[in-house]
Amino acid sequence: MSQQTLLSVRGTAPYDITIGRNILDHVSTALDPDVRKVLVVHPPTLADRAAELRERLLSDHSHGQREVLLAEVPDAEQGKRIEVAAFCWQIMGQADFTRTDAVIGYGGGAVTDLAGFVAATWLRGVQVVHVPTTVLGLVDAAVGGKTGVNTNEGKNLVGAFWSPRAVIGDLDELGSLTANEATAGYAEVVKAGFIWAPEILDIIEADPRAAVDPSTDAFRRTVELAIHMKAEVVSEDFREAGQREILNYGHTLGHAIEHAERYRWRHGAAIAVGMTYAAELSRFAGRLSDDSANRHRTILETLGLPTTYRAGAWQQLLATMQRDKKARGGMLRFIVLDEIGKPTVLRAPDESLLFAAYQEVADA
Repeated sequence: MSQQTLLSVRGTAPYDITIGRNILDHVSTALDPDVRKVLVVHPPTLADRAAELRERLLSDHSHGQREVLLAEVPDAEQGKRIEVAAFCWQIMGQADFTRTDAVIGYGGGAVTDLAGFVAATWLRGVQVVHVPTTVLGLVDAAVGGKTGVNTNEGKNLVGAFWSPRAVIGDLDELGSLTANEATAGYAEVVKAGFIWAPEILDIIEADPRAAVDPSTDAFRRTVELAIHMKAEVVSEDFREAGQREILNYGHTLGHAIEHAERYRWRHGAAIAVGMTYAAELSRFAGRLSDDSANRHRTILETLGLPTTYRAGAWQQLLATMQRDKKARGGMLRFIVLDEIGKPTVLRAPDESLLFAAYQEVADA
């Protein structure tokens, strides 16, 4: 078993994030000893591996015999629907899950979002352990306690804050990702570099290919920096009343793009465009230097991530942003940068400024 890194989220419901290789046995020990029934929520692509995880959980008799059920849900954002949550609740109800039982989210960020929401709402809250299998899930969705499902009106508009009991980040689980999947999820790591840990950007610029390869030390270092950033931020601001808002860098426009594309775009691709836009907005607002704004585009394009979107989509995107959960009292708020590593809030920017910045990311 490889060396493990332990990162902690503090607060009223503290938990640990374990990073390493070949550490799936930690999932069973992360559960409370009183747990007798477990629901493993997983996508179809992980059906065989979810069955193997089930066997691991069943073979651990250190806390008595457990019943482990599997809930296969649609992949990606298609699984984040209230109907899918209801399917999971139905399984739990028919199996008589109690408040001392548990849910495991085994999959990408959409699966852990859904599993967390199911756990938060069943009997007003049962424990959940996240086992992310994608880069996005590992560095973002599984950490922080945000759960939710999508509606026709937007992404994550229905949800709850619910801390996991633990997050088990087995890097070997990322080995089956395609290069495109790994890179798309890596956009959240890049975000951490722009708002918190510029070391990430330096590592990417030194060797972009190694940075996004889950088998390398460079990848592990950047991922651990990104997770450490999120753990620190959510420890101080669990319910996004203050500092946690910086994690929305690139997400205001990014979520609008996802909605416009009916979630056919990968989250990381949309956030890459969103970060490019946020950098241009920062520059147009007189906060960020030309070099730092251009650095966004260079790094993201070097990784193969998009930095532009449809020129004619602005009015649709603006309308979606105005009803996004990040707007307050109808007032748009954007996270922008004063410089790399120094995020701040831009409140109610003039629509002409928003439009001018969009022209810099609009397809020719």
